[in-house]
Amino acid sequence: MTKAPRVVIVDDQSLVRTGFRMILAADGIEVVAEASDGEEAIAAVRRTRPDVVLMDIRMPGTDGLEATRRIFEDDRTRRGGTEDGGSGGGSEPPRVIILTTYDLDRYVYAALGAGASGFLLKDVTPEHLTAAVHLVRSGDALLAPAITRRLVERFAGAAGDRTAPLHRDLSTLTPRELEVLEALARGHSNAELAARFQLSEATVKTHVARILSKLRLRDRAQAVIAAYETGLVTPGSDGVPR
Repeated sequence: MTKAPRVVIVDDQSLVRTGFRMILAADGIEVVAEASDGEEAIAAVRRTRPDVVLMDIRMPGTDGLEATRRIFEDDRTRRGGTEDGGSGGGSEPPRVIILTTYDLDRYVYAALGAGASGFLLKDVTPEHLTAAVHLVRSGDALLAPAITRRLVERFAGAAGDRTAPLHRDLSTLTPRELEVLEALARGHSNAELAARFQLSEATVKTHVARILSKLRLRDRAQAVIAAYETGLVTPGSDGVPR
């Protein structure tokens, strides 16, 4: 039987933390720590090694974006200093879900680039909150590719972005993998990719997994960002794979 996810809740409002904790507990999800700012969040993650972090994006002092970046920097250091794990071994880094009151916040885009697996609005329903925790804990991205694309088209390259771009060497991809990445970045689901390229969904999933592995990306959300930031896809392009 799969163990319940272990979660750290980070928000500068105690009522928000209490509400989320009660919702998660009612679903059998264990809250292992709470934090009211980014510094407390980093310390809590180091101490408890959770599966998922619910991270408020805007907080006094160290905000959620900086905390997310440092959590993944910690993990890379622990694993030997390489993005794909190095020889350090050990448990997987936590999945970070960004909490925001805005559905198109440039900081959300930056947090996705830093390693977050998606975002939720703070008025999320209890059912959606618990489902999101289970989803990202399983290794999936919370954002639909089309939503990620909206964020990228609005904020990619914007002045003031506070995270390093996800530039990757696309020469490691095969021609078919490039086609799949380009279509994925335009918001196509696995079923749509299968129909477009006349492949089985299992084969599409294999292509996507290889793309993520070769480009050292955590999930489909980061794949969308990388496709735009490398110039493989440009905002407003016609959507027809080259």
